[in-house]
Amino acid sequence: MALIDTAPPRAPETARKVSGPPSAGLFPADCLAWVGGLTAAAWSRYEFDLTVGQLFRAVSVGLAAAVLHLAVYWIQRRRWGRSPLGSAQETLALAATAACTGVVLLIAVVSLMERPVPASSPPVGAAIALLCMLLTRLTYRRRTDRALRPDARSATAVLLFGLGSAGQSLLRALLSDPRGRYLPVGLLDDDLGKRHLRIDGVPVLGGRDEIPGAVRRTGARTVIFSVANADAELIREIRALTMAAGAEFKVLPPVRELVDQRITVTDVRSPNIADLLGRRQVVTDPVTNESGLTGRRILVTGAGGSIGSELCRQIMRADPGELMMLDRDESALHSLQLSLSGRGLLDDPQLILADLRDHEGIRHIIQRRRPDIIFHAAALKHLPLLQRHPGEAVKTNVWGTLAVLNACENVSKFVNISTDKAADPVSVLGYSKRITERLTAHAAQAHAGTFLSVRFGNVLSSRGSVVTAFRAQIDAGLPITVTHPEVTRYLMTVQEAVHLVLQAAAIGRDGEALVLDMGQPVRIDDLARQLAAQAPGPTRIVYTGLRPGEKLHEDLFGRDEPDVRPLHPLISHVPVPALDPAEVATLNPFDDPEQVIEQLAWLCHQSTGPLPALEAVLAE
Repeated sequence: MALIDTAPPRAPETARKVSGPPSAGLFPADCLAWVGGLTAAAWSRYEFDLTVGQLFRAVSVGLAAAVLHLAVYWIQRRRWGRSPLGSAQETLALAATAACTGVVLLIAVVSLMERPVPASSPPVGAAIALLCMLLTRLTYRRRTDRALRPDARSATAVLLFGLGSAGQSLLRALLSDPRGRYLPVGLLDDDLGKRHLRIDGVPVLGGRDEIPGAVRRTGARTVIFSVANADAELIREIRALTMAAGAEFKVLPPVRELVDQRITVTDVRSPNIADLLGRRQVVTDPVTNESGLTGRRILVTGAGGSIGSELCRQIMRADPGELMMLDRDESALHSLQLSLSGRGLLDDPQLILADLRDHEGIRHIIQRRRPDIIFHAAALKHLPLLQRHPGEAVKTNVWGTLAVLNACENVSKFVNISTDKAADPVSVLGYSKRITERLTAHAAQAHAGTFLSVRFGNVLSSRGSVVTAFRAQIDAGLPITVTHPEVTRYLMTVQEAVHLVLQAAAIGRDGEALVLDMGQPVRIDDLARQLAAQAPGPTRIVYTGLRPGEKLHEDLFGRDEPDVRPLHPLISHVPVPALDPAEVATLNPFDDPEQVIEQLAWLCHQSTGPLPALEAVLAE
């Protein structure tokens, strides 16, 4: 069925044109400048009393100078190229051309028996001509710049806070977009040395204390925070002052988020929770051809989830030989294909619909598709549900991971995505993920490839994150529920988490777990209050108490795990004891939940046993 576009037709966009001469149109003005300059020089030399003959000779020399100037300019342009009109480079080139013309003209005048003009006229005339030519270009450049500014009748008046390199780059970008939606009417900066400046015609009005007054005087409706790498405390303070003044608050993203480090108008956005919490990006290396992914056959399990889908997006940038995306959720695969290619026909062989619990199916897929690298992101991750249904954690997290490991005889790298809850675990989620770390360590001993785990904290704005839950409660007009006022968690962005996973694939060693230095843990109560402050109406916070299996504070390392960072200053390498896969075969997911939990806890601390072949474990 064809889709009909019912949107009204758009009027053709026309930029405001500048009525003025192009660069070639400046040549007549340059000729007039030389004629006027030589005439003025001769006129001043004769004490402002020129005869008709003297005037005629001065004009003739001026015309000759103009022709010589054009010849020198043409040679210079052919040899070194043309500079942008009105730029500093063109000013230097024009000064050099005028000086060369003046010197040649002076030599010619001095060598003649009868001088047509006084010897002082060529240098003085060249200086006057250069001044006239520069004024012509300055006027043209000013009119051009004015025409490129957004229309004050349709653009939103804004103030920019922060005049560092990022702020000035943003200012230039805003002032050079005639169809832009923002028009800077004032600048703000706490640096006293920048007071009373005017940058591109926009005045500096003061520092943060002048925000309310500047908003009133200028009529600005938005304040754009243009300090690219500010701390969260400053962002929150400027936001509070802006909101109190009745203006909207926007931010410029940190430099790490800007494409090619080049600031454009489209980079301006509303602040997100990471800005207000001050989450620092600690793994910033982009995915490149040196990551070891280029040309390789890569399989991502759980590809439709928050981590899995971001993994797929970043792996695609490394130009893999084939990217296989496996998930049991067909809707998640549909959304993933739309995000990657803009099409959702689900006809791509890269999409694999399969369930980790189908052990024979997983074995068949891996043996048939022969991936070189596997990123294992599929898992059940909701702690309270798994605490009530531990058998599901056994079947998916433990046995599902073992099913994948069982088929990895010819895989060169296997990266198991774990969680900080696997450090000294006290919950079903933590137990099951710690067991997968130990099973992965066993596979490292049994297979030729590199098998390792990656451990990180909660992911901001993922489908199961606390931020997503809080926002859903706010949208529904419900109170925000926080378990405990002192509870803390390690938080990271999904991009940061995926960077860590890709780093692990590049630098991780056999059998270990990699742990990211995630900075300081965040109080969930602070996070809830920040989100409540952004809510359109008053929002209450209700404390419900810690749930079974929850810690008040998460740990990055277990009690016996050393913090060793041999290869990257922000990534720790933790040794993981192997677990005999035969041990997990004794688990009964249909037992009483308390018994299943006790068995999982016991397996987390079970010593390493013999290393039988993995093939025999899931045969029953």
